[in-house]
Amino acid sequence: MTHTPIWQLKKQMCEIGSNIWQRGFCAGNEGNHSVRISDDRVLCTPTGVSKGFLKPEDICVVDMDGKQVEANPAGRKRTSEVLVHLAIYKQLPNTKAVIHSHPPHAVAFCLAGMPLPEGIHPEAEVFLGRTVFAPYATPGGPDLPNSFLGKITEQTNTILMANHGSVSLGKDLTEAYYRLEILDNYAKQLILARQLGKVNVLKNDQMVELLQLKQAFGFPDDRLSCAADGCVGQDNRVFLASFGITPMSARCDGPGGLVSSTSGHDDDDFEKMVQTITDQIMAASN
Repeated sequence: MTHTPIWQLKKQMCEIGSNIWQRGFCAGNEGNHSVRISDDRVLCTPTGVSKGFLKPEDICVVDMDGKQVEANPAGRKRTSEVLVHLAIYKQLPNTKAVIHSHPPHAVAFCLAGMPLPEGIHPEAEVFLGRTVFAPYATPGGPDLPNSFLGKITEQTNTILMANHGSVSLGKDLTEAYYRLEILDNYAKQLILARQLGKVNVLKNDQMVELLQLKQAFGFPDDRLSCAADGCVGQDNRVFLASFGITPMSARCDGPGGLVSSTSGHDDDDFEKMVQTITDQIMAASN
């Protein structure tokens, strides 16, 4: 399946692990990643080893049932969560690499039970698209892959697992890692916008134009067929509600709902605040 030498893939897995650790996407021995090398063989990281200190001899080889099929030179055992990776490979044949990580800004959305909003940042729409938000399941347990398998398609490249972490998919390990970086950066930008107290959501016609451009780049997106009707951003309400916004206090622009929001103060409260500050300034000047 792969024409890249196995030793080179193992070396790349160590390099990617170092990047993950240096970026703070995993602490201690958290996280795991894998590469599918044939119809029945997968390289995966070992359990109990920091991603920042991996060596090629640490990398394990398993079959599609999760059985470790080669003796590991360093005596390492495969990660217990490789079963999540294998379930994805079985359902999405075009996926060749999987990275499970704990990027802090994205995990904040997992901890808050908040799906990642859509239709806000063009780069996130092009490179991530619609992310899947999965309900909580015990890490390493058999129910973990079942929490999202019914929701993913060949267009899925990012999964957020409630109270847990993220899963990034790609045609190779580099692509999966880039998507991990983009995911956490986008989540960070959303959190910063939340601190500013305002976020603007792209209008339906803007999303249609953006998805047409995405398709021209060679990234198909099923949302293009319904973007004009407002199918993008249907899960945005939880995020927008964190601003103290309800549909009645935000501007609407046709089907699809909210396109902009403010800090949540109504006009009367704002006017009272301005008047109070004005009175204090005038009193100080007298």
